[in-house]
Amino acid sequence: MRVTSSQEMRVLNRRFRRQNRATDVLSFPSELPEISGDIAVSAEIAAANAAELGHSTEMELKILILHGLLHLAGYDHQTDAGEMRRREAELRRRFKLPVGLIERTHSSDQGEARGALRKSAKRSSGAPASRRQGGGR
Repeated sequence: MRVTSSQEMRVLNRRFRRQNRATDVLSFPSELPEISGDIAVSAEIAAANAAELGHSTEMELKILILHGLLHLAGYDHQTDAGEMRRREAELRRRFKLPVGLIERTHSSDQGEARGALRKSAKRSSGAPASRRQGGGR
């Protein structure tokens, strides 16, 4: 787990996903079966998201880490017909976490989210690789 700068996240996102922009969370699955992988999180984007959404940076880091862990577990919300979104929502309820990344994006796609959520969704995270075909967030 690495909490880092948006500048480093841009470098990682460009290197592994060919997207030249900072992102909030990246997951790096391992090729070794006994190691799940690693997660990188932008401290700056986490703090900005937290301020926009009215919760603590610590809470936002938990949301981002949960999202990254689900990618490491093999979930891919871009290709799994809602499976990751349902699992993330279930875990957020269990851990008493507010709205998650997938819901932010889904809500803004339907025009239901506030402007802050739309801004946050535009900075949505990415996974450079996934155990499932089709990549990650």
